[in-house]
Amino acid sequence: MEDLKQKLSDDLKQALRSGDKVRRSVIRLVMAAINNAEIARQATLNDTDILGVIAKEVRQRQESIDAFRKGNRQDLVAQEEAEMAVLKEYLPPQLTREEIIAAARQVITEVEAKGPGDKGKVMSKLIAQLKGKADGREINAVVTELLSL
Repeated sequence: MEDLKQKLSDDLKQALRSGDKVRRSVIRLVMAAINNAEIARQATLNDTDILGVIAKEVRQRQESIDAFRKGNRQDLVAQEEAEMAVLKEYLPPQLTREEIIAAARQVITEVEAKGPGDKGKVMSKLIAQLKGKADGREINAVVTELLSL
Protein backbone atom coordinates (compact mmCIF):
# COMPACT_ATOMS: atom_id res chain seq x y z
CA MET A 1 0.00 0.00 0.00
CA GLU A 2 1.32 3.44 -0.89
CA ASP A 3 1.98 5.53 2.15
CA LEU A 4 -0.70 7.91 3.33
CA LYS A 5 1.43 11.03 2.94
CA GLN A 6 2.02 10.25 -0.74
CA LYS A 7 -1.70 9.58 -1.25
CA LEU A 8 -2.55 12.95 0.31
CA SER A 9 0.00 14.65 -1.94
CA ASP A 10 -1.37 12.93 -5.05
CA ASP A 11 -4.96 13.75 -4.06
CA LEU A 12 -3.98 17.41 -3.52
CA LYS A 13 -2.59 17.59 -7.06
CA GLN A 14 -5.79 16.01 -8.38
CA ALA A 15 -7.95 18.48 -6.40
CA LEU A 16 -5.91 21.40 -7.76
CA ARG A 17 -6.40 20.16 -11.32
CA SER A 18 -10.14 19.56 -10.89
CA GLY A 19 -10.77 22.81 -8.99
CA ASP A 20 -12.27 21.01 -5.97
CA LYS A 21 -11.90 23.83 -3.43
CA VAL A 22 -13.17 21.91 -0.37
CA ARG A 23 -10.94 18.88 -0.96
CA ARG A 24 -7.96 21.13 -1.73
CA SER A 25 -8.28 23.17 1.47
CA VAL A 26 -8.93 20.10 3.67
CA ILE A 27 -5.90 18.22 2.31
CA ARG A 28 -3.72 21.30 2.75
CA LEU A 29 -4.89 21.62 6.37
CA VAL A 30 -4.17 17.94 7.06
CA MET A 31 -0.73 18.14 5.47
CA ALA A 32 0.06 21.23 7.58
CA ALA A 33 -1.11 19.40 10.73
CA ILE A 34 1.09 16.42 9.81
CA ASN A 35 4.09 18.72 9.25
CA ASN A 36 3.46 20.45 12.59
CA ALA A 37 3.30 17.07 14.34
CA GLU A 38 6.54 16.00 12.66
CA ILE A 39 8.26 19.23 13.74
CA ALA A 40 6.99 18.77 17.31
CA ARG A 41 8.26 15.18 17.38
CA GLN A 42 11.38 15.88 15.35
CA ALA A 43 10.65 12.69 13.42
CA THR A 44 8.71 11.58 10.36
CA LEU A 45 5.23 10.26 11.13
CA ASN A 46 4.27 6.75 10.06
CA ASP A 47 0.84 5.93 8.62
CA THR A 48 -0.60 5.06 12.05
CA ASP A 49 0.43 8.46 13.44
CA ILE A 50 -0.96 10.20 10.34
CA LEU A 51 -4.29 8.39 10.89
CA GLY A 52 -4.23 9.82 14.42
CA VAL A 53 -3.78 13.34 13.03
CA ILE A 54 -6.66 12.82 10.57
CA ALA A 55 -8.89 11.37 13.32
CA LYS A 56 -8.16 14.45 15.44
CA GLU A 57 -9.18 16.70 12.53
CA VAL A 58 -12.44 14.72 12.17
CA ARG A 59 -13.11 15.15 15.91
CA GLN A 60 -12.55 18.90 15.61
CA ARG A 61 -15.02 19.08 12.72
CA GLN A 62 -17.59 17.14 14.74
CA GLU A 63 -17.22 19.52 17.69
CA SER A 64 -17.60 22.50 15.35
CA ILE A 65 -20.71 20.97 13.78
CA ASP A 66 -22.26 20.50 17.24
CA ALA A 67 -21.43 24.11 18.18
CA PHE A 68 -22.76 25.53 14.89
CA ARG A 69 -26.00 23.53 15.26
CA LYS A 70 -26.53 25.06 18.71
CA GLY A 71 -25.85 28.49 17.19
CA ASN A 72 -28.28 27.75 14.35
CA ARG A 73 -25.64 28.30 11.64
CA GLN A 74 -26.66 25.75 8.98
CA ASP A 75 -24.31 27.33 6.42
CA LEU A 76 -21.30 26.56 8.62
CA VAL A 77 -22.65 23.11 9.54
CA ALA A 78 -22.79 22.20 5.83
CA GLN A 79 -19.22 23.40 5.26
CA GLU A 80 -17.86 21.43 8.23
CA GLU A 81 -19.79 18.31 7.16
CA ALA A 82 -18.30 18.56 3.66
CA GLU A 83 -14.80 18.84 5.14
CA MET A 84 -15.44 15.94 7.51
CA ALA A 85 -16.60 13.74 4.61
CA VAL A 86 -13.30 14.36 2.80
CA LEU A 87 -11.30 13.55 5.95
CA LYS A 88 -13.21 10.33 6.61
CA GLU A 89 -12.18 9.02 3.17
CA TYR A 90 -8.64 8.66 4.53
CA LEU A 91 -9.62 6.80 7.70
CA PRO A 92 -10.13 3.05 7.75
CA PRO A 93 -13.73 1.95 8.34
CA GLN A 94 -14.71 2.70 11.94
CA LEU A 95 -15.22 -0.27 14.24
CA THR A 96 -18.61 -1.00 15.75
CA ARG A 97 -19.07 -0.99 19.53
CA GLU A 98 -19.16 -4.81 19.46
CA GLU A 99 -15.81 -4.95 17.63
CA ILE A 100 -14.28 -2.53 20.16
CA ILE A 101 -15.59 -4.69 23.02
CA ALA A 102 -14.10 -7.82 21.43
CA ALA A 103 -10.70 -6.13 20.97
CA ALA A 104 -10.82 -4.75 24.52
CA ARG A 105 -11.62 -8.19 25.99
CA GLN A 106 -8.68 -9.67 24.09
CA VAL A 107 -6.27 -6.99 25.40
CA ILE A 108 -7.66 -7.32 28.95
CA THR A 109 -6.90 -11.06 28.77
CA GLU A 110 -3.41 -10.45 27.30
CA VAL A 111 -2.33 -7.98 30.00
CA GLU A 112 -4.20 -9.95 32.70
CA ALA A 113 -6.11 -6.87 33.85
CA LYS A 114 -8.05 -7.49 37.04
CA GLY A 115 -9.96 -4.24 37.57
CA PRO A 116 -10.13 -0.45 37.14
CA GLY A 117 -6.56 -0.09 38.46
CA ASP A 118 -5.23 -1.84 35.33
CA LYS A 119 -6.99 0.54 32.95
CA GLY A 120 -3.74 2.28 31.94
CA LYS A 121 -2.13 -0.97 30.77
CA VAL A 122 -5.20 -1.88 28.74
CA MET A 123 -5.75 1.58 27.25
CA SER A 124 -2.16 2.09 26.07
CA LYS A 125 -2.16 -1.21 24.19
CA LEU A 126 -5.72 -0.88 22.86
CA ILE A 127 -5.36 2.73 21.68
CA ALA A 128 -2.24 1.79 19.70
CA GLN A 129 -4.06 -1.19 18.20
CA LEU A 130 -7.22 0.71 17.22
CA LYS A 131 -5.72 4.11 16.28
CA GLY A 132 -7.78 5.69 13.52
CA LYS A 133 -10.29 2.82 13.58
CA ALA A 134 -12.22 3.92 16.66
CA ASP A 135 -12.74 7.07 18.71
CA GLY A 136 -10.66 7.27 21.88
CA ARG A 137 -13.67 8.28 23.96
CA GLU A 138 -15.57 5.21 22.80
CA ILE A 139 -12.58 2.95 23.58
CA ASN A 140 -12.27 4.57 27.03
CA ALA A 141 -15.96 4.02 27.77
CA VAL A 142 -15.78 0.33 26.74
CA VAL A 143 -12.63 -0.36 28.80
CA THR A 144 -14.07 1.43 31.87
CA GLU A 145 -17.27 -0.60 31.53
CA LEU A 146 -15.48 -3.95 31.10
CA LEU A 147 -13.02 -3.40 33.96
CA SER A 148 -15.72 -2.38 36.42
CA LEU A 149 -17.68 -5.63 35.96
